[in-house]
Amino acid sequence: MQPKIGVCYGELGNNLPEPSKSIDLIRNLNAKRIKIYGTNPSILKSIQGTNLQISIMLPNQLIPAIAANQTLADQWIRTNVAPFYPNSNIRYLLVGNEILSNRPNSTWFKLVPAMRKIRSAVKKLGLKKIKVGTPLAMDALESSFPPSSGAFRADVRETVILPMLKFLNRTKSFFFVDVYTYFAWISQPLEINLDYALLQSTNITYTDPVSNLTYTNLLDQMLDSLISAMAKLGYPNIRLFIAETGWPNGGDADQLGANIHNAAVYNRNVVKKFAAKPPVGTPARPGVVIPAMIFALYNENKKPGPGTERHFGLLYPNGSGVYPIDLSGETPVTEYPFLPKPASIGRLWCVAAEGSNTTALGEAVSYACGQGNRTCDPIRPGGKCYKPNSLVQHAGYAFSSYWAQMRVAGATCSFNGLAIMTSKDPSHGSCKYPSVNL
Repeated sequence: MQPKIGVCYGELGNNLPEPSKSIDLIRNLNAKRIKIYGTNPSILKSIQGTNLQISIMLPNQLIPAIAANQTLADQWIRTNVAPFYPNSNIRYLLVGNEILSNRPNSTWFKLVPAMRKIRSAVKKLGLKKIKVGTPLAMDALESSFPPSSGAFRADVRETVILPMLKFLNRTKSFFFVDVYTYFAWISQPLEINLDYALLQSTNITYTDPVSNLTYTNLLDQMLDSLISAMAKLGYPNIRLFIAETGWPNGGDADQLGANIHNAAVYNRNVVKKFAAKPPVGTPARPGVVIPAMIFALYNENKKPGPGTERHFGLLYPNGSGVYPIDLSGETPVTEYPFLPKPASIGRLWCVAAEGSNTTALGEAVSYACGQGNRTCDPIRPGGKCYKPNSLVQHAGYAFSSYWAQMRVAGATCSFNGLAIMTSKDPSHGSCKYPSVNL
């Protein structure tokens, strides 16, 4: 297998070019593969006559029905896949998308049965080149640091992951993973060096105390933690396929590290690494080819979630580049035009995440305020930060105060996912929120 970089072609925008134009733009980026989040016939027709390999996807909501009915699986393949094969170079069929990230979910236990039935249908109809898999996010792991400690979550390890690994091993398919150093960095920007997360060449290294392998970037650490987790279940050699990776080029004003400079640096370094000849691999698998897909083709204005979710594109919806990039890997990083570094972030606050469960938020505030050191005095009745008397406002102060005091002892801005870091000062009037310097 030759090193080839692809791009994820999402369609959650109301201002995107038509598929034929999009395919032209993808070819101009020198991508060798594309991944779509369905089986859009217009896209499958538009890639005919090109050398693009394509990954297609069975929607999450169909998994339970497919898992229970081989006839339905056969019908779905006959309708959505067979008419385009082999003229459209369909190489990978992904069953669902990050199924294990939605907890708790009864669909988890139908995932592998659905994969088996889809594979049976693919074989039955003679679509020989198609590999069947499913993309999982890094939250399928319960432990990832150090990489040698990588382990899958206990709630799915035996019931979902182990049968999935058996399936992938038997069918010689890949473990497809969506891996973002951005999300790992954003959760600990004070502990993880930004250049290390961006795959920049620095003198920063980390040596795993168990494996003695030395790491020069965060992405290798994350991938090797997955390899360790598979090895612990008896499958040390299943091939990895990076189904998504990327870095946001923008977002809401207070979203850390989300800018064009960092996105360009990260994605160019990903291309350099995974298109290298001979292949580089990872410390646990040196010299091994790892296919990789950059997320995403466009900034998609209809994606839900924080502003960063709408700013992962290599291209703007009008087809112009957010920054120059060559997915063939033949353009040296040093030849790209200079992009000025953004200003340093400075101070950070820890505030309540949007949409947090109020009961859980109240419990988290009680915890933060119950640790002594007069952490929450200003939000008690009569205090400078008591008004507005809002749970979200009080949580922001309590979280920031606790984090600023306890960070040196290992505290993080997490509170079980109820808190996020912001560079936007939430202080108001005479109420000054404690902060941490990045």
